[in-house]
Amino acid sequence: MLLAEVAQATQRLADAGVPSPRNDAEELAAFVHGVKRGELHSVKDADFDARYWEVIARREAREPLQHITGRAFFRYTELQVGPGVFVPRPETESVVGWAIDAVRAMDVVEPLIVDLCTGSGAIALALAQEVPRSRVHAVELSEDALQWARKNVEGSRVELRQGDARYAFPDLDGQVDLVISNPPYIPLTEWEYVQPEARDYDPQLALFSGEDGLDLIRGLERTAHRLLRPGGIVVVEHADTQGGQVPWIFTEERGWADAADHPDLNKRPRFATARRAMP
Repeated sequence: MLLAEVAQATQRLADAGVPSPRNDAEELAAFVHGVKRGELHSVKDADFDARYWEVIARREAREPLQHITGRAFFRYTELQVGPGVFVPRPETESVVGWAIDAVRAMDVVEPLIVDLCTGSGAIALALAQEVPRSRVHAVELSEDALQWARKNVEGSRVELRQGDARYAFPDLDGQVDLVISNPPYIPLTEWEYVQPEARDYDPQLALFSGEDGLDLIRGLERTAHRLLRPGGIVVVEHADTQGGQVPWIFTEERGWADAADHPDLNKRPRFATARRAMP
């Protein structure tokens, strides 16, 4: 019975324009029935929980899957998320993967890492877990998002602060090995084209940044230059439509070298990197 209900729910979600209807129908069935997705076939007909249709109706209305379940998966971590915090996206996992490889290649015993605009804490937590002996600092402006980040980084090595990323961590100036950020980068002119899950549920502060979407990235360029030691690396996520623009923010005239763009798993430009030039 449950698998038949899941098939029906999949069709309902597809009709509502949900991007991954089968995945979401199965995730919600597993969530309501307290099993893993691979165990749905083991749920007996008599154990079917009618609350399934309540959560399907919420997803049909384009409430994010992660808000309904209260959790998001990012690399090897499970995060608590909900209203007031940006839900981490799969595309960002490849950004973090590149950063981890870059830090390992530095051959620094205790690398110092800063995550600007941490949101749920996903990036900072992944780096702390996957780079042994790293010292990870993270900053978030929104009090609502910070409450979620505190829950997620509790018991980890991440040191969390509240504040404006453009002025954060003056005590770390010139010492940091890697600065990473997934900042707001959607142009205000693109508002109507943003998926309802993001536009209506993610905090506006985490989405939009000026007419071309690059306002905060321009500010973070100066922050990264201030924080990094010579040879240190900055990694900044951006929209796939901004691939040609972001590396030009990190120019040689402003003290950078090796500015470049990198694709995500779908071969779309997804993040820019640069190295602080040697004096």
